[in-house]
Amino acid sequence: MGAVTTATLLNREGWATANHRIHHLGVQLYTVRNQMKQDFEGTLAKVADVGYKEVEFAGYFDRSPQDVRAILDRHGLTAPSAHIPYSSFGDQWPRIIENSKIMGHKYLINPSIDEAVRNQPDGWKHAAATLSNAGAVSKKAGVQLGYHNHWNEFRRTADGKLPYDILLAECDPDLVKMEMDICWVKVGGYDPVAYLKKYPGRFPLVHVKDMTRFPDPAAVTQKVENQNMTDVGSGPTDWRRIFASATGIEYYIVEHDDAQAPFESIKNSYNYLKNLQF
Repeated sequence: MGAVTTATLLNREGWATANHRIHHLGVQLYTVRNQMKQDFEGTLAKVADVGYKEVEFAGYFDRSPQDVRAILDRHGLTAPSAHIPYSSFGDQWPRIIENSKIMGHKYLINPSIDEAVRNQPDGWKHAAATLSNAGAVSKKAGVQLGYHNHWNEFRRTADGKLPYDILLAECDPDLVKMEMDICWVKVGGYDPVAYLKKYPGRFPLVHVKDMTRFPDPAAVTQKVENQNMTDVGSGPTDWRRIFASATGIEYYIVEHDDAQAPFESIKNSYNYLKNLQF
């Protein structure tokens, strides 16, 4: 009886593992930014034709939230998240939040902190306070604030601290969630799994992108950071290991910062990820 029970449990565990798939697979529209400039609705239609149901905005190209929402609805798309600049956290913040609700955004993501802020004494700590304060306002209105990393957050400060660790420690975890860009964590020289395990539930969104080879972290510069980027599934990153280690990821968002053939790229990444089991 014990052997049968053990076998049954193993089979159940194997079944569960084999059938763990991504349910919310989206694309960051920065990948097709040049196409968006030329043909906003046509680009969204092509994204939907690939199979994506969700998109993440990086600007609305001077269109009203009402118009953009109507376009999304026409093509069966939703936009659970959007990137907004650090400068948003001023007098216009309440209006941005209300517009985001028209769009249907659950998350507003700050993708970077202004260099002038970062370079101030205790700049990252001050930025964390700003994010938390802004997050309190958006949370009250029903929208979650988040922060998206690049590789800069893994360059130690003068006192030897990692900016990413400062943000995770100083930001209120309820008011500021993290959208981990897995590729940039690796470019920075760190293991995304270590963060996913240490801070379960802090990362409801992730950016999914890869490189053909990862550079020496000490040699990375803004100029060369995109040179080796490739479609998801064609690089060395062990996505099964990363996703299987995570607790609380809801949205998996494909991005390629400099794709030569953007629609082909997002299709390749979609086809790989929709079939991925972990």
